[in-house]
Parts: sequence; C-alpha cells; structure tokens
Amino acid sequence: MKPRLLCPGPTPVPEETLLELARPVTFHRSAQFRSVLGSVVADLQQVFCTKNPICVLTSSGTGGMEAALTNVIRPGTKILCCISGRWGERWKNIAKAFGAIVIEVTCPYGEANTPAQLAKALAEHPDAAVVTATLSETSTGVRNDIKGLGAVVKDTKAVFIVDAISGLGVMECRTDDWNIDFCVTGSQKALMLPAGLAFVAVSDKGWKRVDEVLTQGPACSFYFDLRKYRENLKNNDTPFTPANTLIKALSHSLARLKTEGMEKVWQRHERMAAAARAAATGLNLKLFARVNPTAGLTVYEIPSGMDGSVLLGRLEKEHGIRIAGGQDTMKGKIIRLAHMGYIDFFEVLAAVSALEMVLADLGHKVESGAGVAAAQRAFSSWKAGA
Repeated sequence: MKPRLLCPGPTPVPEETLLELARPVTFHRSAQFRSVLGSVVADLQQVFCTKNPICVLTSSGTGGMEAALTNVIRPGTKILCCISGRWGERWKNIAKAFGAIVIEVTCPYGEANTPAQLAKALAEHPDAAVVTATLSETSTGVRNDIKGLGAVVKDTKAVFIVDAISGLGVMECRTDDWNIDFCVTGSQKALMLPAGLAFVAVSDKGWKRVDEVLTQGPACSFYFDLRKYRENLKNNDTPFTPANTLIKALSHSLARLKTEGMEKVWQRHERMAAAARAAATGLNLKLFARVNPTAGLTVYEIPSGMDGSVLLGRLEKEHGIRIAGGQDTMKGKIIRLAHMGYIDFFEVLAAVSALEMVLADLGHKVESGAGVAAAQRAFSSWKAGA
C-alpha cells in the first residue's frame, strides 16, 4: 500500500529536492554555500512578495516566531495578540514567556479576527507596541484578513508580526503591500522541505523597532538576535551553523514555485480547496470554517457519536491516507485534510474516496461516490476570481 501524506505539515517533498538531500554534505563556510544562500534568499523574496531582507534560521517555525517577538519586546511591553485558534495562542504564550503584557483579541474557533475588532482594541490600548496575527490558522482552517489587519496597524506605532507558516506559498500574502513588519514561515509546509528551517522577513519599520528596543539593554536572545542575521546577510552568510543541506535542497523546491509563478501557485491551491470543501456535501459532513476558509487545508466536523481516532486510524491502516485530527480542545471533534505544497488534486480525490468508504463502514450515512463527484465538479468548474 502506498502511503499518502495529506497532513498540514510536514508535507510531501518533491523528488528533486529529496535527491539533493541525498548528496554528500558540503562545508558551510564556503563561497559555494554563500552563492546558494544568496540565490535562495532572492527566490524567497518572490514568495514573500517583499524587497526586504529575509533572515534564515536553523529552527522550527516556532523559532522564527520567537525570533520575531524577542527582538521587539521587553518585560512589560504591551502586545495585542489576534487569536482565532491554537497558533494565535502560540503568539500569546511566547510573549508571556518573555514578560510581555498580553491583550487577547479573540474570536470563536472557526471564525476569523476582523480589522474592526483590532481597530477597537488598538483604540483601547494605544500604547501597544506589537500586534500579532496568523495568516492561516491551521488548527481551525480559517483564513485571517491580514491585508485588512495590516491596514489598521500601519499608521500606529505598533509593529505587525504575522505567522504565515502554513499560508505562505499557499495563498496570497503580500508582505510589503499588506504592511507586514515581520513575516514568519517554516520549511515544512508549502515550501516543500523537511522541517528545520524558519524564515523571517523584516520591514524598515520592523528594523527600526529592533534597533530601538536593543538600545534599551541586553538582547532577550543570543541565537535569535536578528541583528546578527542582518549583518551576516550582507555577505550571504549566517551567524551560526546553518542547515546547509536543507538550504541547498530548498533551492529546488523554490525553483518549482518560481517556474509556476506565485499567482498561479495561489490559484492552484484555491482550486484544490474549492474541491475539498465541495466534497463535504457529498460526504454528509459539515465544514468547520464556513466563512473565510484557508486554501491550504479543509477542516470537517466529525459526525456526532463517531470516534475520531478510529476514523483517522482506519484511513491510514486500510487506505494509506494520513490526515490530521484536531488539537487541544478540538481533539476528536474535527479532521484536517491538507492540500498544500507538493500535493495535487488527485491525492485530495483519493483522500475523499477513502473518507467515503471509512465513514460508511462506521455507520455514517453517505452515498458511495457522492463526495468524489462533488469534488470533481467543483474542480472542473472552478474559475480564478469567481
């Protein structure tokens, strides 16, 4: 049985990228590495839609989040955290760990934070120095209006920090045009690479805040002091040992995105998402994120009385389909089908087909082929901008 990975991270890796990872390890303090890093950063700027420098960190995406926050806060700094799910909560938890005063701007799981909601919070807390948000809330399948949120933050003193870890390279995210001061992503989602790299794009406003904060005393972090990365980027280098094999492999995945073009990449993901959402009707399932769904995954509610762990286990054991369940308070309540990066429509169709069979075996009322047919119709009729 062929295993098929359709989780929202890690995601499948293209063959040419895997082959690069099989090559002998090379020395990281060399002209060869600096050439590769320079090329990778330039290609990443196209994915981020930014002209700003991008810091390349050897860490998970959470490391990138911590780097962004620790460079702009001190104990006692007030920060507004837009929270629409588990990853919005992650911003809050990092900030509290470093002594920041956190104001939570929340909405119910399954819904998105709104610009009006943020504007109200900023009016009530004009001394807030930082605003955090999440582009694609992977825990619930919600897309937040980062463009709208950025417009609210733009003319305030606050810097705008965005977790784009499961959204960048999936759906539209224009770092510069949307007034994002720190845009964070990781390697294991739409960038089609194993976990191990994080990336932080920083605006001029962001760097100004970094320099101001770090004149007030010692840095909150040694390894994640972004000034060191900024200085080393001048020579296409890193301040600490890089995961150079991953960076070399990333060049192949980025070449795929560059050849396709970001507009088409976004459209491809939106089309697969439309098909996966349409399948819900045929599967007789409810979508968890009914408004503002993300393009990188589709989240279905588990039918009442059904054991979610049994459903996921049978999908993998009987059909080789690995999708994800809910996290924390959503455990056992939802299932999450990813369609990002090196995943195509026919893999999504395979997952829908397997879901039909397992759901029917578990006693759920579903007509054979209905989900597949609904997905096919939506995929065939999809038009960009419609």
